[in-house]
Amino acid sequence: MPPTIDASPSGIDPQHRSHWDGKLRVEKKAVLSNPEALSDPDYSDEDAPPVDRIQADEDLLEDYDLDTEDIDLVHCRISSIQALDLQRFARVKRLCLRQNEISHIDFPDILGTSLRELDLYDNLISHINGLDALILIENLDLSFNKIKHIRNISHLKELRHLFLIQNRIQKIEGLEGLSKIRNLELAANRIREIENLDTLTGLEELWLGKNKITELKNLTLMTNLKILSIQSNRLTKLSGLSSLASLEELYVSHNALTAITGLEHNSSLRVFDVSNNHITKLASLKHLNKLEELWASYNQLSSFEEVEVELADKMELNTVYFEGNPLQLKSPVLYRNKVRLALPQVKQIDASKSAQGPPEHDFSKD
Repeated sequence: MPPTIDASPSGIDPQHRSHWDGKLRVEKKAVLSNPEALSDPDYSDEDAPPVDRIQADEDLLEDYDLDTEDIDLVHCRISSIQALDLQRFARVKRLCLRQNEISHIDFPDILGTSLRELDLYDNLISHINGLDALILIENLDLSFNKIKHIRNISHLKELRHLFLIQNRIQKIEGLEGLSKIRNLELAANRIREIENLDTLTGLEELWLGKNKITELKNLTLMTNLKILSIQSNRLTKLSGLSSLASLEELYVSHNALTAITGLEHNSSLRVFDVSNNHITKLASLKHLNKLEELWASYNQLSSFEEVEVELADKMELNTVYFEGNPLQLKSPVLYRNKVRLALPQVKQIDASKSAQGPPEHDFSKD
């Protein structure tokens, strides 16, 4: 008796002795070595061979002098860096390839002798590579791409500004030895923890907004930090800032904070943004004598007395935001006058200039 098999597409039952053709039919199944490629729309393989590139039918750089120091090709639908034939430009210092369709970084080595600024904002890059020869780079922008890992840049010892905004990065890594970095922008990624920044001792600006961070930590060695932005994260408490004596601007809006704490050693603060949290009491600000701007909109503040006690002696204070708090919502008509009485030195209340401030100059009449 022949083995049991499915009916043939023709409708003839191959199990019937008079119709069986003697062939064993086995269901065909493809086996994928990388099944994750089916479920992850952003999947890419670093070891995959490069895609063949069709050479451009026009030279986008034909009008540039070979001695030029600045090349700007924005929104030109460029997909291949090689097709640009950049080795012609041995003196270029700034190269901007924003808003193109580049997925693979591949620059000629000769650019390493001159290039200082590289802008690849808003492309299709998934992996950081091809930067081995560009050792003089000071400004690198890889924002708005598809990058998941920070790799292959630790040799860029001259780097001052690094932008990796709006990628898919989950971990701060690969920055060892970049002691000259002054500005690091990692906003709008998937980072859960502040880590691996110990060697960035010269860092002055750290931008981590719109991530998934729950705690301020591992900042002890950031003694030169002047700006810290960690808006739109998952903070429930202000802590870990005691070593940041040079901190001038702190942005922690859109978190889950319930109190203002942990600022005892941050007396250099000029700008403090704590808007859109759950803070019920204005406190722990009396020692911030250099404070110029306080943004505290959309919290649960209800006391004008607290406003006066904490802020009246701040002679540098010129801007306050309290809109969306009970102290404004319960008495919207009298609100601004009460703030003026409590803080006569303030020039701007919320989005409007205070009448107490100096009149703005109208340049249209000049």
